[in-house]
Amino acid sequence: MTERYSRQTLFPPIGQAGQEKIGMKHVLMIGAGALGSGNAEVMVRAGVGKLTIVDRDYIEESNLQRQQLYTEEDVYEKLPKAAAAEKRLRAINSNVTIRAVIADATPDLLDELVQDVDLILDSTDNFETRMAINDISQKHHIPWIYGACVGSFGMSLTIIPGKTPCLHCLLKKIPIQGMTCDTGGIIAPAVQMVIAHQAAEALKILVEDWDAVRTTFTSFDLWRNQYTNIKITKAKDEGCLSCGEARTYPFLQNENLMKTTVLCGRDTVQVRPPTKQNLDLSHLSKQMQLLGYPMKGNPYLLSVDMESQRIVIFNDGRALIHGTKDLAQAKAIYNRLLG
Repeated sequence: MTERYSRQTLFPPIGQAGQEKIGMKHVLMIGAGALGSGNAEVMVRAGVGKLTIVDRDYIEESNLQRQQLYTEEDVYEKLPKAAAAEKRLRAINSNVTIRAVIADATPDLLDELVQDVDLILDSTDNFETRMAINDISQKHHIPWIYGACVGSFGMSLTIIPGKTPCLHCLLKKIPIQGMTCDTGGIIAPAVQMVIAHQAAEALKILVEDWDAVRTTFTSFDLWRNQYTNIKITKAKDEGCLSCGEARTYPFLQNENLMKTTVLCGRDTVQVRPPTKQNLDLSHLSKQMQLLGYPMKGNPYLLSVDMESQRIVIFNDGRALIHGTKDLAQAKAIYNRLLG
């Protein structure tokens, strides 16, 4: 199909030479939700050579409002997002090699998957995974593109190992109590805007137009008509443990990962963040009230009833997920509430 990419090759920064480069590249997509499904479709329609999609979740009805690859039939069949995405993407472009990995994006799995990857796209829903991506990126010298959105707000950052500050330089620690789509909602245009930023940066990297790569942290609020670009060059920290001179890749180490444990004799999983927190339970309580969840609380903990599970959140960041022994499910519920 010689006409397939004709409009893309007519764009001078890509051209025929750039299209050939795109067709030889391998993109690793972490997450197949709102950002992941949109970014995956752009990459496949653009003719990337290979796309690997990693996601641990399955499709729910609430996903259909913004996750563009999925249908009501997928919800009915409770298909894993990665599997449904693979099926749909193969129908869009059979020339692209697509691999679905239905699993949690752990450091060990990421280390295995990045061996021949040219670019990592972040489409995940929690900072633990993002920090692992950041360390994997630095360890293997692979560019990655951070993206996130909630409500009408979105942000994006392109990270090139050896050239730009990494995410650890900017954050230093994993923020635990962030607003999520489950607590703050999300509008589809915010998702599409982040996808546009990430996908454009991805194409620049895939055609190796390094001078065009954005060097700022971009954020926006579509509802309030706000758009911000922040220069981050001076944020690079030579003492950073992820990208500095004496790097140790801390977020690939077990002691810095979220801990999940099934409590003996109980249908309960304890989830413990990698570092002790000091959560604002009153603020979290107000968020839960807005969502309509039945709950009780005191200065030490907050108990929230969610469908078939009851979640007890302590102010040090720990949580007990009652009603399940599934570690992956418990971790997903925790991330839905606390980010």
